[in-house]
Amino acid sequence: MAANTIKNINDDELIIVVADVTNLKRNLFLCTQIIDLGKPVVLVLNMMDLLQKSNQCIDLDKISVLLQIPVVPVNARIKKGINELKEIVANYQFKKVSFSSDKLTPSERYEKITTVISACLQGGEANRWIDRTKKIDNILTHKFYGYLIFLSILFVIFQAIFSWSAYPMELIEEGFSMLGGLVESWLPKGVLSDLIVNGILAGLSGIVIFVPQIALLFAFITILEDTGYMSRVSFLMDRLLRPFGLNGKSIIPLISSIACAVPAIMSTRSINNLKERLITIMVAPLISCSARIPVYTLLIALVIPAEQQVGIFNLQGIVMMGLYLIGFLAALFAALVFKWILKSKGKTNFIMEMPIYRLPKWSNIGFSVYNKVKVFLFEAGKIIIAISIVLWGLSSYGPGNTFEKIEEKYASPAYENESENEINNLIASEKLEASYAAYLGKTIEPLIKPIGFDWKIGISLVTSFAAREVFVGTMATLYSVGDEDNTTSIREKMLQAKNPETGDRLYNRATTFSLLIFYAFAMQCMATLAVVYRETKSYKWPIIQVVYMGALAYVSSWIVYTIFS
Repeated sequence: MAANTIKNINDDELIIVVADVTNLKRNLFLCTQIIDLGKPVVLVLNMMDLLQKSNQCIDLDKISVLLQIPVVPVNARIKKGINELKEIVANYQFKKVSFSSDKLTPSERYEKITTVISACLQGGEANRWIDRTKKIDNILTHKFYGYLIFLSILFVIFQAIFSWSAYPMELIEEGFSMLGGLVESWLPKGVLSDLIVNGILAGLSGIVIFVPQIALLFAFITILEDTGYMSRVSFLMDRLLRPFGLNGKSIIPLISSIACAVPAIMSTRSINNLKERLITIMVAPLISCSARIPVYTLLIALVIPAEQQVGIFNLQGIVMMGLYLIGFLAALFAALVFKWILKSKGKTNFIMEMPIYRLPKWSNIGFSVYNKVKVFLFEAGKIIIAISIVLWGLSSYGPGNTFEKIEEKYASPAYENESENEINNLIASEKLEASYAAYLGKTIEPLIKPIGFDWKIGISLVTSFAAREVFVGTMATLYSVGDEDNTTSIREKMLQAKNPETGDRLYNRATTFSLLIFYAFAMQCMATLAVVYRETKSYKWPIIQVVYMGALAYVSSWIVYTIFS
C-alpha cells in the first residue's frame, strides 16, 4: 500500500505525514521513504500528550535538522498545534533533500531511524503505553477468551439497543400520531389531507421512529473504533476467516457492513488478493446492516413482547443478536462456496499495526453519530417519500368504477343496521383489496404464498428493493389507507391483521420468522448492487449476488415457515 501511495503523489503536492510519537520507529519508515523520493514533506508528531505523561520529551529542532524537513508537534484530540501546522504549510519553501544518499534495504533504514530517535528522544522510546496495551491484548486477543469477550460485547450492545431506545421511540411514535391529528384538523378532508397523513407522514413515521436504535448502533461502533478495539477484532477474525478464503483485512468490510454495505464494499480495495477481495464483496451484504434494523425491530415486536425476558436479559435483544450471527454464519458459508468455485494461486499475509488503547473522545462520537443518522434519514427519507406517494396513489385508486361500486354496495339497505364506523372500515378494506396496489401484490402472491407472505408483504418486497428500510414505510402506508382516526401504530395495525382464509393472525410466528429470515438474506438494495458493479467492472457479479442471495432467502424462509406452521 505504501509503495502504491508514493507512486501516485504528484510533484506539486505537499505531503503531511502524521506519526504516532509513541511508536516513532515504524512511523518514520514511510516518512523517510517519501523524503528519499524527493517529495516535499512535513512531519506531524501526534499524541504528544502521551509522551509528556511518560515524562519524556523530544528535541524537535534536532529531529527537524536530521530529517531536513519541518516537524510540528500536535495533539489532534484537542486540536493543539493545528494552527502552527497551517502556518508552516502556508509558508512552506520546498528544497529537495534525502534521508540517505544510498539505497537502503529495510533493516538498514530501521538502523538509521533508530540512530535519529536515540539522538532526539530523551529517556528512550515511549514504552509505557505500549506495555499497557500489550497487557490488555493478552486478554482481549486471547485465542479462546478473545472470542467470548467479543460475543459478550455484541450481546450487551443489542440488549442496550432495545432497552435504551424504548422510551424515545415511544415519544417519536406519539409525536407523529399527534402531528397526523393536527394536519387532519387543519386541512379539510379530501385528497390532499389523505396524501399527507396516510401517505407521507405514515411512511416517514415508519422510519424516523427507529432513529434512536440507529444512533445507538453507530455510537457503539464508533466507541469500539475510537478505543482501538476494532483492530483487535480484525486480528482475532484473521484466524477464523482464513479457512473460508478470507483474511483479517476482510473483517473490516464485514464489520463495516453492520452500518452499510456500500462503503464496506468500497473498502475492499485494501485487499490485495483478487480472489479474497471478490469473495469479500460477494458475501458482505449478508451481514445485517443498519437498514435492516427497522425491519427486524418491527417484526420482532410482533411476536415477542417487550417485557419477555430470558433471566435478566431482554428476549428481543437476544433474537436481534441471533439474526446478526445468522447473517455472519451465512457469509462464512457463502465465502466457503466461493472459495471452491473461484481459482487463485496467490497467497496473502495479514499485517496490521495495533493502535494503543485510549479512552474515546465523546465529541468525535457525537459528531460521527450525527452524520451517520443524518445520512440515514435523508437518504432513506427521499426514497420513502417518493415511494409513499406512489403507494398512496396505487392504494387509493382502482381500475374503472370499482370504488364507486363498493360504495354503492355498502349504501344498500342490507347494511343499514351496521354502524357508520364499521361500514367505513369495510369500505376501506374492500377498496384496498380492489386497488392498483392490490393488483400488483396479488400478481406475485402465488410465488410468495408458500413462504407465508400475502400480497401486502409482496408489495413491500418489491418497494424495499430500493432500500430495505422502505419495507416499514410501505407497510405503514398500506395499513394507514382507510384509517380515518390515524391513532393506531403500524405495529398494532399489523397485530390486528387477519389471514382472510383462516381468520387467524396474519403475522404469527411462522410468517414473521419467515419474513425475518428473508430480509436477513435477500439482496434488497439497489445501491449495493450498483457499487458491486462499479468495483468489479462487470454485470456478472451483481447478477450472481441477486440470484444466490434471493435463492438462499427463499429456501431458508420456506424451511422456517414449514417448521413453525
